[in-house]
Parts: sequence; structure tokens; C-alpha cells
Amino acid sequence: MTTYRVGYFVGSLSSTSINRTLSKALIRLAPDDLEFSEIPIGDLPLYSPDYDADYPPEALALKEAIAASDAVLFITPEYNRSIPGALKNAIDWASRPWGQNSFDHIPAAVIGASAGQIGTALAQQSLRAVLSFCNARQMTAPEAYIRFSPEVFGDDGSVADAGTEDFLTRYMGEFRDHVERVLTVLPRA
Repeated sequence: MTTYRVGYFVGSLSSTSINRTLSKALIRLAPDDLEFSEIPIGDLPLYSPDYDADYPPEALALKEAIAASDAVLFITPEYNRSIPGALKNAIDWASRPWGQNSFDHIPAAVIGASAGQIGTALAQQSLRAVLSFCNARQMTAPEAYIRFSPEVFGDDGSVADAGTEDFLTRYMGEFRDHVERVLTVLPRA
């Protein structure tokens, strides 16, 4: 059985991030042939083209983590109807310098949680536009806009609601299948 290495991004830098809690649930519910490692984004300086000739160590580590991944999963909150600045900054670093885009042809999926009714729908729309420009091979369905409730999601990755747990299990199964399909056509170097 092939094991796929999935690098995942938590878009929030908050120590109490509900999206970090969601990430634990997704990892717990994922198929056994997916192996996860978080790609940290909190220590990156703000991107500037001035760095293109000499990337700082944090940005090189980011690009190396993506290169070591077969696929990426974005788990993001919604800030002001868009993606968090720290996540956009990480994407900017990873997609540069010109011609060295780390997201080119990589299988990717987007999911997020919020306390509100539309559960990161606008952030995901914004993120999908950025990833499209970066030529990531996005899983377009199922979409997953998760309404977070502490009664449903445990800090350990447990999910108390059977319907939510079933949906997230199916989502991760679809993600695994998406990764396999993309890598069959566009193997990672």
C-alpha cells in the first residue's frame, strides 16, 4: 500500500485556534495511508521580492516541507471575509521566486471552521483563487464549511456528532482519492 505524505497548513496563528482542533479531527478520521505533518507558518517574515535572491532559513524550510509532501491540506479560518494574512504570506513565500513555485501541480484541498453559519465559505473562495493562480490541483468537491462548536469537537480530535464525523470521514476519503488521481497523472518529482 502506498502512503501519501500530506503537509497541512493551519491558517490561524492563535494558540486556541478552532481550525487546529479541526485539523486534529481530520487527521484522526483520515484513511490510514495518509501521513500528516504540519507546515508551520508563524515564523516567516513578511514576503518581499527583495529576498528572492537570498531566501531566509524560515522560507527555505517552508519550501522544503512542501517539496517533501505529496499533497497539501489547508485548514483555515476566515478573517474579514478572506484568508488570514499569515497564510497568504506563506503562500507568497512558497510560490516564489518566479519559476520556483512550490505549489505547481500539487494535489490540494481546502477546509475551514468558524463559529458562524457560513463556516469560512468566503475565505475558502479567496484561497481557491490564490491556489488556482499557483497551479495547485485542487479538490473541488465536496466543499466543507464547518460550523465549529466545542460540544462537537474535542481538543483530542474527537467528534461527538455522528453526522459531522461521517461527513469529515468521507471528506478525508475523497481527499485521499483526489491525491491518488492527481499523482497518477502528475507524479511529484
